[in-house]
Amino acid sequence: MSTVLIIGVGDVGQRLALGLAAGGRVRRLVLAGRSTAGVRESAAVVAATADCLVEPVVLDALRQDDIADLLRRTAPDLVVQCAALQGPWALAGREDDPRVRGVLDAGLGLRLPYQLPVVLAVMRAVRAAGWTGPVANLSFPDVTGPVLERLGLAPTLGLGNAGMVLLRARAALRAARPEGDLPLIRVLAQHAQVFDVMRSREPADPDDRCRVFLGEEGRREDASAYRAPALAPGARYNPVTVASALPVLEALLPGGTPLRWSVPAPNGLPGGYPVRIADGRVALDLPPGLDLAEAVGHNERAGRRDGVARVDADGTVHFTEECRAAVADFAPDLARPLAVADLAARGARLDEVLAP
Repeated sequence: MSTVLIIGVGDVGQRLALGLAAGGRVRRLVLAGRSTAGVRESAAVVAATADCLVEPVVLDALRQDDIADLLRRTAPDLVVQCAALQGPWALAGREDDPRVRGVLDAGLGLRLPYQLPVVLAVMRAVRAAGWTGPVANLSFPDVTGPVLERLGLAPTLGLGNAGMVLLRARAALRAARPEGDLPLIRVLAQHAQVFDVMRSREPADPDDRCRVFLGEEGRREDASAYRAPALAPGARYNPVTVASALPVLEALLPGGTPLRWSVPAPNGLPGGYPVRIADGRVALDLPPGLDLAEAVGHNERAGRRDGVARVDADGTVHFTEECRAAVADFAPDLARPLAVADLAARGARLDEVLAP
């Protein structure tokens, strides 16, 4: 029986807490967030659903020292980082605003100042506290993971994205084979490819598709990722995110059943990869014939659709020409190279540009 610390208890954080509590292997859940009312409400909901101790903690997850103190006090077996300064759906409904439209067209990479600061503070606190357990990160892991890896602060793995593609492929295969056993499914995919998968829009260019490998032999069946019923973008993706994450979190717990799955940013790699999880450790599980350099190259190319051209050795992020063009008419400074030290200033500039 384990203790899990969840940082950030919005919709996905609360759903993950409910799933972990229902699984029966977590004795204690520590739910941490900024809003006193929100944290207490989430804790009350979770405590009412399962025989699990639930501890609400009010925490500003940008305060590294407070996070480190919480790690020391609670001694969790697993940390699940779900917090961000702005959620990925925060701009929904504002697409008619030309500035919002430009920022959306630029790709999620431009909004790294909203996605990176909290997970950066969490990983710095992990180091300061000397805590050595696994950290699973939900905040744009395909890109925040590589940035943190450059700083020696990579979380153990990310959640969602490649795992969501795996579930979509599995749903399509199950529909086609209602009575048969499903094969092993391994996915190579990057965050920006998830939207086509969820909307069942298979790119015409095979190089733009995520890669799906079936069976131990790794037979390619990329089209299976695009055959499940279409889902329009929005918070309706959250249940799929959670369903893809819960097996990973269960496997990371002490004594967890070994798992073969696909996850974003294992040990800070860009994009998502097939992995084996056992005894709290994560190892790549690439299919025969796929080497790591080819897999990384595929994901880096796909990541350009998020607006990210490259990440320097010091964590500085460079944006693509397409990203720069999307904001050139009203805020070209948003797409200048982004150094980690400039996150707060760039976030304030984003706030100014996106103000209603």
